[in-house]
Amino acid sequence: MQFKYLKINIEDGIAQVTLNRPEALNALNKSLIAELSLLFHRVGSDPTVRVVILTGAGAKAFVAGADISELAEFDSLSARRFAEEGQAMMAQIADLPIPVIAAVNGFALGGGCELALACDFIYASETARFGLPEETLGLIPGFGGTQRLSRRIGTAMALELILSARNITAPEAQAMGLVNRVVPAEELMKETLATAKKIATMAPAAITLAKGAVCKGINVDLTAGCHMEKEAFGLCFASDDAREGTSAFLEKRKPGFSLTR
Repeated sequence: MQFKYLKINIEDGIAQVTLNRPEALNALNKSLIAELSLLFHRVGSDPTVRVVILTGAGAKAFVAGADISELAEFDSLSARRFAEEGQAMMAQIADLPIPVIAAVNGFALGGGCELALACDFIYASETARFGLPEETLGLIPGFGGTQRLSRRIGTAMALELILSARNITAPEAQAMGLVNRVVPAEELMKETLATAKKIATMAPAAITLAKGAVCKGINVDLTAGCHMEKEAFGLCFASDDAREGTSAFLEKRKPGFSLTR
């Protein structure tokens, strides 16, 4: 895959994707959004990829936000179209049948925070900063931030951060439940890769079914969610991996799960 603003490395079922506009602090412009959309379409169709890690180039930023030079030229119609394109790309990430981990290595502001929120969970360096500062521009988040942040940390906390445009540190974000783990900057990719490698050893079908049950179940009541879980549990047994996993346990050996999904 050849891209202008993305670097991709796929090894042992793990796709490491680096947003590569360091001169602009990896800010999201139309071209980068289009590239991310194409990338995740291809990754979702590649049965050898079982986990994705998303990070930013350089030491300063994951993604510092949307490209303000583009925003300054918008009218109402073009702004709506830009939000629509950004939301569609974020939905691609959230709906991917495999886990996506954000490795936030610096500023994750505005669209960068929204991009991290679209991932399944977030690891952050101690130097990372999170925020939705759109109100300082007379705007609001447009790539799903008003919706995903409130679902992640609760309505009151999300409103405080959005309306005040306050940036928060990685430890603050972890305390709120926005970030899963905070590590020294030099350990970020090592820690993220360790988790990705652990996930990649699991049965691919079970990983997809578990992600679907959690992410879809959160939007329905408990009874409907448990029904989803029951159906997904049953589907696990349509895979050879379920038989392999249970046999390996009984035989006291390491299971040999499928290498593709």
